[in-house]
Amino acid sequence: MFGMNDNNFDHLQYFSGIAQKYLDFLLQNNRRQASRLILDTVEKGVTVHDIYLKVFQPVQHEIGRLWQTNQISVAQEHFCTAATQMIMSQLYPYIFTSEKNGHKLIATCVGGELHEIGVRMVADFFEMDGWDTYYLGANTPAESIIQTIEAVKGDILAVSASMTFNINETRRLIDKVKDADPGKRVRVLVGGRPFNLAQDLWQSVNADGYAPDAQKAIQVAGMLLNKPESTGAKHANK
Repeated sequence: MFGMNDNNFDHLQYFSGIAQKYLDFLLQNNRRQASRLILDTVEKGVTVHDIYLKVFQPVQHEIGRLWQTNQISVAQEHFCTAATQMIMSQLYPYIFTSEKNGHKLIATCVGGELHEIGVRMVADFFEMDGWDTYYLGANTPAESIIQTIEAVKGDILAVSASMTFNINETRRLIDKVKDADPGKRVRVLVGGRPFNLAQDLWQSVNADGYAPDAQKAIQVAGMLLNKPESTGAKHANK
């Protein structure tokens, strides 16, 4: 399932093995063993960054694929996702330790969107990169998002949409945010499956940028804030 196409075969083989074990535990409804596997791996010195990028992310993609191809039920998909969210929370003592860089991220899902784990991973990546993050979760009203941006003076608003039928709602949210921010201080970054499938779609919703995953989101946010040490493009898809 988890392919290896890098010269560092042993490194990839190690994480592929961890990811496969983790997926197996989840599909067996064995949340305790899945949690123990991840915590033991971190205690051995593996970074939370690598756990997110090389275990959680590919496993969530595989769970989504299994659900879309009717190989697992929606109940199984929900269980696996909820288990990963619970295990992510157990890793927070390792996450909230970075020196702050002075920038602020607000992360949310568009209204009506219930798939929140992707944007939560994005928020955690930013936290590990030194940002102050404000994770608002799923189905947050636009007015509450705007109030948070104003209250904390956010630099980046990350908006996730995983279903195509939420694209129009994404555009409405972004328009409301920009109308309420006449100085255009906050920059809007979007992500999610529809944007990965059509990589120019971010422009049609009036966003300032797009990224296909949490790692690229940090690069794009840095570019949007004109941080000279950052790399990437508005649609960092490579």
